[in-house]
Amino acid sequence: MRPSLISAALVAALVGYGSTIALVLAAAQALGATPDQTASWVMGVCFAKALGSALLSTWHRVPVVLAWSTPGAALIAASSGYGMAEGVAAFLLAGLLIAATGLIRPLGTLVSKIPDGIAAAMLAGVLLPFVLKGAGAAQAAPLLVAPMVALFVLVRLKNPAMAVLAALAAGLVTAFATGAAGLPPLPNIPPTPTFIAPEFHWPALIGLGLPLYLVTMASQNLPGFATMRAAGYEPPVAPALTVTGLISAATALIGAHTVNMAAITAAICMGDDVHPDRTQRWKVGLAYAGVWIILGLTGPVVIAILAALPPALMTALVALALLGPLTGALTGAFAAPDQRFAATLTLAVTGAGVAFAGIGAAFWGLLAGLAIWLIEARRK
Repeated sequence: MRPSLISAALVAALVGYGSTIALVLAAAQALGATPDQTASWVMGVCFAKALGSALLSTWHRVPVVLAWSTPGAALIAASSGYGMAEGVAAFLLAGLLIAATGLIRPLGTLVSKIPDGIAAAMLAGVLLPFVLKGAGAAQAAPLLVAPMVALFVLVRLKNPAMAVLAALAAGLVTAFATGAAGLPPLPNIPPTPTFIAPEFHWPALIGLGLPLYLVTMASQNLPGFATMRAAGYEPPVAPALTVTGLISAATALIGAHTVNMAAITAAICMGDDVHPDRTQRWKVGLAYAGVWIILGLTGPVVIAILAALPPALMTALVALALLGPLTGALTGAFAAPDQRFAATLTLAVTGAGVAFAGIGAAFWGLLAGLAIWLIEARRK
């Protein structure tokens, strides 16, 4: 295998892992996951990406690169009142719905009828509270957060994809060099998969599972397919949805949330520098899978190191990681003039984070936005 294939896969995997692993850990914490369940979650989602990328790339001979659902992790981290068993049921539902979208054409058509602005506003409402916490983190620990933010800004001018990874490196160096964090006892590797029996409760399924499916489809899978088309490849839409959905449903039982098509990291794996023969670039999916297997096996070490960092630093890192997705979500939310008020209402209700009848705010934000949009459309 060409070295350029391996290097592209390595960079893409490290960018995807380093830039959002803190958010996945925050999601696990929100559901009350034990250390063993958290390690199982990270391993499961890493292995799911590896299996799906290798399978789809080999099957269709195009470079298919998967990622975990970053907006989904933010949605989970913003939730409250759910335990891991209920979360697993929600993950299972989201995975099965994604698979059904690939298998059942009318379902895909129904999802596509949700206005882009309202879907984007729901995502923005999920992400915004995390970004707003960044300023408070900088105030609480300025000496730790300032170098991280400065490096993030500088690296972003040259390579936006590497900015969060650089910020993470700066945060680690600063925290350990100043004594704000100490090297923890390193756990045993590899982690052990932990089976978690799902508990099916309607509030969790509707308030967490359904929004997880929608944000994954709207903000991850659709841009991922667009990235492939921009690189000159025809994406295997139905097979990709079916495979990622079924894999997500299977790994949900060991605590992992959904996987989906990648966008930013996928672009790293599809350029001319990856392989001069575009018909051979599908092999990057195999190298990418290999890197993710290694990351999955060593996950407990990474988790232990990140857990030793000061909370303010982790909060700031999550805020920096979500600036890019928030920018895209806000742009999409207010792009269409006839959807702006409905999108604003969706953003306000979702961002408030207030659950009603045990169902999370993301669902109510989507419902409120759709109701206003339909009323305004009928009036016109």
